[in-house]
Amino acid sequence: MEPVFLTKLVSNSNDWLSVRQATIAENIANANTPGFRSKDLEPFTTVISKTQLTMTATHDGHLGQTMEAARKSDVEKADSWTVTHSGNSVSLEQELMKAGEVARDHSLNASIAKSFHRMYLSTVKS
Repeated sequence: MEPVFLTKLVSNSNDWLSVRQATIAENIANANTPGFRSKDLEPFTTVISKTQLTMTATHDGHLGQTMEAARKSDVEKADSWTVTHSGNSVSLEQELMKAGEVARDHSLNASIAKSFHRMYLSTVKS
């Protein structure tokens, strides 16, 4: 049995959020490092829109196409609000706002997964 696509989407989103959180943590850890440039990830909506999705078939000949793997997202240098005299471009306020966005998105993903779990249980019970 193949997994439901929405479950995989939530999982991929959580993976992306984990990488983004690690990138934000690295930016905060290097807030006082001279010459350090802050980094950020490509938005998840952009990553998922680049992914070529195909329908799942029970037999290879039904649709005539195979599923391609998702491409990796690159960590890019981000535009910061300020650049200090040491060349460091990390803004702690901006990084903390990004960390708040990640926490909010993790919470949303958990709510979606919980809702689908309840839906699965209700269909099994009936």
